[in-house]
Formats: sequence, C-alpha cells, structure tokens
Amino acid sequence: MSEHEIELRVNGQLYASVVPSRQSLVDFLRDDLKLKGTHVGCEHGVCGACTVLIDGAPARSCLVFAVMADECAITTVEGLSDGPELSVLQDAFWESHAMQCGYCTPGMLIAAHSLLLQNATPSDSQIRDALSGNICRCTGYVQIVDAVQLAATRLTSQSRAGEENPR
Repeated sequence: MSEHEIELRVNGQLYASVVPSRQSLVDFLRDDLKLKGTHVGCEHGVCGACTVLIDGAPARSCLVFAVMADECAITTVEGLSDGPELSVLQDAFWESHAMQCGYCTPGMLIAAHSLLLQNATPSDSQIRDALSGNICRCTGYVQIVDAVQLAATRLTSQSRAGEENPR
C-alpha cells in the first residue's frame, strides 16, 4: 500500500505526517494524533458519531481518507473549548442532560456547533434538521434540542454583552 505525506491543521495545531492511502481520517485522528473524542460508530457514514469540521463544514471522518484532508483545517470535539473549561455548547449539553451513554455526543456537538456558527438563533425545527444526520439511541433528542437552544441563548446574550461593553 502506498503512503502519502500530508500536512493539516487540527484544532489550530499544524501536523505533518505520512499516512497510508486508505487510512480514514477518523483513524488518523484517533490512532496517530491520539484525539479520542471523535468516535467510530458505524464506519459507513450513517450514525454521525465521527463528525468533524473540515474547513468549517461538518463531515463524516469515517468516509474521508486522511490523505484527502491534506492542507485542510480540521476541528474535532477537543477543539470546541479553549483549555480545560467547557465551551458554552458543551456546558449546555451537560446542564440539559443531553447525553446518556455519550457515544453520539461528540458528533452532536460538532453538528450543533456548525449550526450555531451559521445561525445564532435557530428554531427547534432548524436544530432538528441540523442534527438529523446524527443518531442517538438513548435520549430521544429532546434534551439535545434543549441544549442547543440553551447554548444559542447564552451565546446571543454574551454577544450582546460584548457589544455593550467592548474590551
């Protein structure tokens, strides 16, 4: 099997590596970079557990070869917060009990993060649509939708407070 040199930015940090042609991005993230937050679920692009952002767009990392991500910017669930503190979205998931087994949570967080970057005040219907590619077998999605709404409210409030009190 042939190998390829790649260079990509993951959660803001530049990595250069040599990867086999058929190594999936999820395996590269988990095995080579030791970023275990991105989960491997169905390995067919159906469940959404492996969702990451590639150049800002949600993508199933089990369906992308690592070599295809050459020169891309990747955001994993580990990249949603700065340091040990939870992001507003992660905190809203925790507070709303939006996870039970937690297996789908990284993919849900990435999909919700992407939505909130595009739409600061999504409706429940828009949230459900944005999360429709992520399967959760535990929660019934009610708490997940509630968490995204809570995060949207908090982020909007923070944005308004920042406009009133520029630093």
